[in-house]
Amino acid sequence: MMELLFEGLIKAFEMIISGDPEIVEITLRTLRVSMTAILVSTLLGLPAGMLLGLARFPGRKLILVLINIGMGLPPVVAGLWITIFLWRSGPLGDLSLLYTPAAIVIAQTLVSLPIVTGLTATAFQQIDEKMILQIKALGATRWQLVWILMKEARLAILAAIIAGFGRVVAEVGAAMMVGGNISGETRILTTSIVMEVSKGNFDIALALSFIIMAIAFLITFCLTFLQQRKRPE
Repeated sequence: MMELLFEGLIKAFEMIISGDPEIVEITLRTLRVSMTAILVSTLLGLPAGMLLGLARFPGRKLILVLINIGMGLPPVVAGLWITIFLWRSGPLGDLSLLYTPAAIVIAQTLVSLPIVTGLTATAFQQIDEKMILQIKALGATRWQLVWILMKEARLAILAAIIAGFGRVVAEVGAAMMVGGNISGETRILTTSIVMEVSKGNFDIALALSFIIMAIAFLITFCLTFLQQRKRPE
C-alpha cells in the first residue's frame, strides 16, 4: 500500500515537472470550471443568503427548507436533471450545452449554490437585531448597512465559500454525466481519476489525486488566510 502511494506521488512529480500537455490541459480546465462555478455560486448565493437571513416574508421558511435539502443533494441527481434539461429534446436542448465545459459549470453551480446560500443565511440570522437597529439609528443608508453586516459576518461568508469550493472541486458524478469525460474537451481531474481506476492505472490515478489535493489545499489555504488575516492568533 505504501509503495503504491509512493509511486503515485513520484508519478505526480514527474507529470508536473515534465509539463505533460494532457495533465496541464486537464488541470487548467479543472481550475477554470471549478472557479467559474464557485464564482457564480458566490454572486448568486451571497445576496440570496443575506435576504433569507435578514428579511421576513411569506414562504421564507419553506425556501430555507428547500435550500437545506439542496445542501445534501446527491451530485448524480443534479447531473440527471441537468442532462434532461440540456438533452437535444429537452427544454434547453437548442443551446447545445450538453457535453461541454459549460454544462459542468452548471452542474457544479447547482451542487454548490445551496451550500453558499444556506451557510450565508445562517450567518446573517445570527446577527443581533439590536445591532442592526443601532446602525440604522446612526443614519446608515441601506448599502452602508449591508456593507457593515457583511464585514460583521465575513468569517462565516468565507467559510461558506470554502465549503462550496470543496464541494465543487471534489464533484465527479454530475461532471461525468453532463460532461461525458471527453478527452480534450470536458475531461477534468476527478473524471480522469475515475477513468484511470477503471483501467487499472492506479499509479496515474493516485498521481492525479495528489494534484487535485494540492490545488484544493492551495486555494483553501488562500481563502482561510484571507478569512483569518485580521484576527489575532
